Amino acid sequence: MEEVSLFDTASRSVKPLLASDGKELKFYACGPTVYGPAHIGNFRTFVVQDLLVRVWQRAGGKVRHVRNLTDVDDKTIRGAREAKQKLKNFTQRWTDLFWKDGQNLRLQKPTQEPRATEFIPKQMALVEKLVQGGHAYEAEGSVYFRVKSFAAYGKLSHLDEREVKEGASGRADSDEYAREQAADFVLWKAYKEEDGEVFWESPWGKGRPGWHLECSAMAMEILGETIDLHGGGADLIFPHHENEIAQCEAATGKAFVRHWFHVSHLLVENRKMSKSLGNLYTLDDVTTRGWDSSDLRLVLLSGHYRQPLNFSWDTMKAVRHGRERLGRLRLCLEEACKGKKGEGWGSFQPAWDALREDLETPKALGALYTAVGELEQQQKKGFSQSEAAKELSGLDLILDVFGISPSLEQEVQAPEEMQSLAKARSAARLAKDWKESDRLRDELANHGWEVRDAAGSWRLVRRPGTP
Repeated sequence: MEEVSLFDTASRSVKPLLASDGKELKFYACGPTVYGPAHIGNFRTFVVQDLLVRVWQRAGGKVRHVRNLTDVDDKTIRGAREAKQKLKNFTQRWTDLFWKDGQNLRLQKPTQEPRATEFIPKQMALVEKLVQGGHAYEAEGSVYFRVKSFAAYGKLSHLDEREVKEGASGRADSDEYAREQAADFVLWKAYKEEDGEVFWESPWGKGRPGWHLECSAMAMEILGETIDLHGGGADLIFPHHENEIAQCEAATGKAFVRHWFHVSHLLVENRKMSKSLGNLYTLDDVTTRGWDSSDLRLVLLSGHYRQPLNFSWDTMKAVRHGRERLGRLRLCLEEACKGKKGEGWGSFQPAWDALREDLETPKALGALYTAVGELEQQQKKGFSQSEAAKELSGLDLILDVFGISPSLEQEVQAPEEMQSLAKARSAARLAKDWKESDRLRDELANHGWEVRDAAGSWRLVRRPGTP
């Protein structure tokens, strides 16, 4: 197998990614909380994780990829209550949409996709073990992890004591629960009236698991007490992943994760995404503007995963242009090879090498389009059958690893109203009424259509980026 290196959040260094058994990489990824549609910021993380899996597989490795579904927490319960639905029905709706969006973004299906509600007994067993070991305590029907009992707490995030105290309790774990210390975080939540029918009987009374506990129990049950790779968004480093380490290592006495993998956040037009700003875009928001999922996937991979990435509609335009170049080149190579099968990476070897080195996507894309430019020049002279076959092989390999398709302009039937405007513009041009011709062209553009003139004819093309 070819070597794949990846930055490790814990050691803060790039090091080889290794399967502990030498055969299969055990990879746990924190999946979505299914209480609403996932936005493009969420999908940046999942697309990058998918890229890593593809790189690992292309390098010759096997992977057991587990990505969970958080289907019980404060947000899902509140959402189900407001929708007047049972929790299972409510979360299934958003799970189905996540799967659909993921398929459109060409996310490979994980080996397993466990739901938190399917592992409640395992979660309770983990809590009991922590209580018995003195690492957890019960208070008013809830159970908390005793942070001071785990000396290595904070080793992943490298936070100081003040930061730990302020944020360890994590997502929606408020001071309404009686904790010994502010840093202690909830493992099991006592039942509250607003939880409705969502509860399980436990040694501590009715309640439900804490968010941090869910991932720990699922990861260890499916992949074992020590796993090769654990990943998620950078916002999960603390407290979520820090708390996972504490829970697991306190219970087992073993290292929980050998390699940590985190993806930085996404900005939209240089601003943080939020509902109040109206820039919390979903995949549907993108595709209704005329773009397709490959455009978005490539944008989400255009920056290095460890750095914040800015999304803009101008970037989408640039990406579409690039995919059209890829489409034209591929057609040319396919015609020139005349069915001959090629092997290897050809001119695209540098792009592949860059991906194996900490998923250097900007470097890989630069190498990809450098190769495209050189082959476009060679195209003018013509390709031999063997040359075309080899380059087509390399192009198809790198496109498969990126999980994108080249773009070829597709004809879309324009509405009659638009066709009438285009005919009127053509008549104005024949009459040399340039002012009217320009006015009609601009009107078509305002509706998202571009007129492309040819000798004695014209055609309408849908412009991406318009609602």
